[in-house]
Amino acid sequence: MFQDEGRFGLLGTPRRCWAPHNMRPVVGARLQRKYIYAFSAVSPHDGVMDSLVLPWVNAATMSMFLAEVAERHASEFVLMVMDQAGWHIAGELIVPENMRLMFLPPYSPELNPAEHLWKRCARTALQTTSSGTSTTSSMR
Repeated sequence: MFQDEGRFGLLGTPRRCWAPHNMRPVVGARLQRKYIYAFSAVSPHDGVMDSLVLPWVNAATMSMFLAEVAERHASEFVLMVMDQAGWHIAGELIVPENMRLMFLPPYSPELNPAEHLWKRCARTALQTTSSGTSTTSSMR
């Protein structure tokens, strides 16, 4: 299986506000960033995909994702191919018994088919309509 993470978030932007003519309002602007992280692993052989959405990314959440994949594929041996992100090679990372990790060379995202998941998600499932509401189209 090939593994990758994607970061999805919102960034607050300053907006116009109403004010009487010839007055310049003083409005506090608070730019906020809110992110969630989608961990995903895909098998090019049979098309099976496992994913988990978590509020942050570190060795503990990566261990949680690996444990979830190992549990879903308990009767199989899983070779997990991934990049060399800091939380993938951290000493605190817990690798399940039925799984082995294989690391891609540095700076080679083109070798990981899971990288294409995020482009597809952004293009289809996370599109917004002109009214600002989210659409939920299926990923075909």
